[in-house]
Amino acid sequence: MEGYQKYEKAYFMPPEPCYDWVKKDGLDKAPIWCSVDLRDGNQALIEPMSLEEKLEFFQLLLDVGFKEIEVGFPAASETEYLFLRTLIEKNMIPDDVTIQVLTQAREHIIRKTFEAIDGAPHAVVHLYNSTSVAQREQVFRKSKEEIKKIAVEGAKLLNELAKEVKGDVTFEYSPESFSGTEVDYALEVCNAVLDVWQPTPERKMIINLPTTVETSMPHVFASQVEYMHKHLNYRENVIISLHPHNDRGCGVSDAELGLLAGADRIEGTLFGNGERTGNVDVITLAMNLFAHGVDPQLNFHDMAKIAETYERLTRMTVHPRQPYGGALVFTAFSGSHQDAIAKGMTYREEKGLNTWSVPYLPIDPQDVGRTYDSDVIRINSQSGKGGVSYILKQSYGITLPDKMKEEFGYAVKDVSDHEHKELTPEWIYSILESNYINVKEHFKIDEFHFRQKPDGGIAASVTMTMNGTTQTVESEGNGRLDAVSKALKIGLGFSYELTDYKEHSLSKGSSSKAMSYVAITQNNKMVWGIGIDEDIIESSIEALNAAINRLDVWAD
Repeated sequence: MEGYQKYEKAYFMPPEPCYDWVKKDGLDKAPIWCSVDLRDGNQALIEPMSLEEKLEFFQLLLDVGFKEIEVGFPAASETEYLFLRTLIEKNMIPDDVTIQVLTQAREHIIRKTFEAIDGAPHAVVHLYNSTSVAQREQVFRKSKEEIKKIAVEGAKLLNELAKEVKGDVTFEYSPESFSGTEVDYALEVCNAVLDVWQPTPERKMIINLPTTVETSMPHVFASQVEYMHKHLNYRENVIISLHPHNDRGCGVSDAELGLLAGADRIEGTLFGNGERTGNVDVITLAMNLFAHGVDPQLNFHDMAKIAETYERLTRMTVHPRQPYGGALVFTAFSGSHQDAIAKGMTYREEKGLNTWSVPYLPIDPQDVGRTYDSDVIRINSQSGKGGVSYILKQSYGITLPDKMKEEFGYAVKDVSDHEHKELTPEWIYSILESNYINVKEHFKIDEFHFRQKPDGGIAASVTMTMNGTTQTVESEGNGRLDAVSKALKIGLGFSYELTDYKEHSLSKGSSSKAMSYVAITQNNKMVWGIGIDEDIIESSIEALNAAINRLDVWAD
């Protein structure tokens, strides 16, 4: 692809090797979470949220469990300012929740920001200025010292103004465009800011390292974070925060490796909404922890409601393949996948397992409010016998005999292939019903009676109708079904073999119906019939009736 020649590396490795994070095999606790949906996510919308919509979204974030929420850039617009004042003046911020506001390192913006947070019980004032080579040279046209001075002067003003407002204020600083900044210079600026703030154990500060534009592979970012972690002044009193964007599609990887490298906190959004390709998706990060047995300290048990609210308020859409939250992420259409899932679910039930290890499903869909019958296995022309059988069992309590599953699977696949549609459980049952249950096209059994023989055998009298003619035939067998079958052979005038028979109840209780499956073979071809009745004998004879009607002999 032409054009690649104009691109060069736009990132910097740390001045010393930093690869201790590689030695860790995973995360064992959740980070501090900060939602930036109402600021970074909101400013990226085609139509930013109204005051009422922001208030509803704020409640959604509280319901999910966020304890730190960036509510906006109050100096940017009247809506942003009014939203913050509404939260404060109407006491809508819970005591255990900290709001966060963003401000550039410019005096009039900082002052407006402190005016907006006055009276907030707990607030983080997030100060930033850009430090990258591209921004220094092209936008600000300032030297390193001049850029650092902007950060330091802003930090000093925060110190002064924090004394004049009501409420507890925490400071946060971001060297914006950290991902395009020389790492040792980013450290120099951050340490200069920390020297102004003088963080203590009782009054910790936040240093936020944003991948404002993602420029490197995740392992490079992790090394950069580790360097900052090892060399920041007052490290024990500093919370290292990450604000990953997703330009290279590696936002989640940057966040996870960055946490391994020493970060304590993550700023992100629901479903990854944000500028350009978006912020890191907090749902994916949190559910990745959950899938490894770590409490994420956030609640996504009703993922459908979260997605619906998000889509309605932001007018964005959740992609059906979005990890954990998409409509199709637990859905298998492939026959081999469906078969493995169905067998895994059966194995788990048989063994009484409390841990989760079902093939193709990294987590239990029920943990995010999904259901097995309508979400996990769905049927189309790519599906197989395992998936079709699973749907019948989950939706109707029907357990097809193993020898019948493949035959019915092909029947369902053929319908889907010709219709070019997904088949619902109701549609699948209708295929079963029309092909195996309600089959009385050529003949039907009208009634039957039995008599016990002295020798232990059974005598059967069977009345049947074929081609408009009704007749009664008697025969004997070693059981009721065998006796009826022999009588039918006499009346029909052709033979077949009674090959297989299975039965099970459809439900528990005195009113339970029995489901019988009968297979017969003629000219080396086996066909199945199904019968359903409260009486097991009735259901088995209905199944035999259906099977005979499906023989090829009627086509001759």
